[in-house]
Amino acid sequence: MSNLHLPPKPTLAQYQQYVRDLVSERGFQNSTSETFQMLMEECGELAKAARKQTKMKTDVNNTAEQNTAFEAADVFIFLLDICNQLGVDLEQAFRAKEEINKTRTWK
Repeated sequence: MSNLHLPPKPTLAQYQQYVRDLVSERGFQNSTSETFQMLMEECGELAKAARKQTKMKTDVNNTAEQNTAFEAADVFIFLLDICNQLGVDLEQAFRAKEEINKTRTWK
């Protein structure tokens, strides 16, 4: 049984701390390379779920049930885990990157 709790309206920093705690609690201390590979696997599952949800043609023999929201959550968890491993404050990085993006000209 897990003792982890996420506030009803968590900040990005609270999500990042939650993932840090769940990795510790569940013994998921993988290398960054291993975690990145799992992130890419989850990205593929999210893409497959999105294809199914948007009625794109897919293999009719594939009976795997994908839930788009759950796959997106898995991607988010692994992204936060990688950020934690690399010492990235994702909220701060997002804000800084957006300030750069705001100054760009988009075609």
